[in-house]
Amino acid sequence: MSDTPEVNTPSFAMVRTLGLVSVICGIIIVGVYQVTLPAVNANKKLALERQVFKVLPNAKKIVPYFASAAGITSAEGQDQAPAGSIIFYAVYDAANNLSGIAAEASSSGYADQVRILYAYDAQKQLITGIGVISMRETPGIGDKILTDQAFLKNFEALDVSLSADLQSLANAVKTVKHGTKTSPWQIDAIAGATVTSKAVGRGINESAQNLLPKLLPHLEKLRNPS
Repeated sequence: MSDTPEVNTPSFAMVRTLGLVSVICGIIIVGVYQVTLPAVNANKKLALERQVFKVLPNAKKIVPYFASAAGITSAEGQDQAPAGSIIFYAVYDAANNLSGIAAEASSSGYADQVRILYAYDAQKQLITGIGVISMRETPGIGDKILTDQAFLKNFEALDVSLSADLQSLANAVKTVKHGTKTSPWQIDAIAGATVTSKAVGRGINESAQNLLPKLLPHLEKLRNPS
């Protein structure tokens, strides 16, 4: 008489069924992801383009570029940025003149990442506007960065000038307590929404510190694209 246990027991059948269900669910999830990914990416691109047109109203054409220590290169047709590079957008008007630069900034807010897009005037070395790409801040508090006119005024001429050696910002962008702004590189926070205000300031500072030293020396290439 064999001592080998029967494998066709209720427990084994249950494990086998659960395993089969898990495999099927995994296949479905991967399939749905693959099917919906193009639509998700298209929606992200549309959201970004809307903010570009908001912060640079004269925009007629948007051209993506990568900036790195080696210079700037076209990002058209590429899905991922090469290692060590940063994506930005050269924006042109109806006459094909460079209207401005748009770039993303992101930092942790009260509830989640606050992703914004800012407009950069390379001639004046100023940020001239911002738009929100995505955020999940508290309604009526953190989302005031979209509507508070005094806060938005910070970005009409926010100083992001580079240092003499062009290696960093001459002055770091910093969010200060509401009503205490004294310098053009400071951001006057929204009273009661300091966390979100600081997220915007941090994101812009980190983005500008990384991007602008790589971008500004190659500005002529953007003015006269081949």
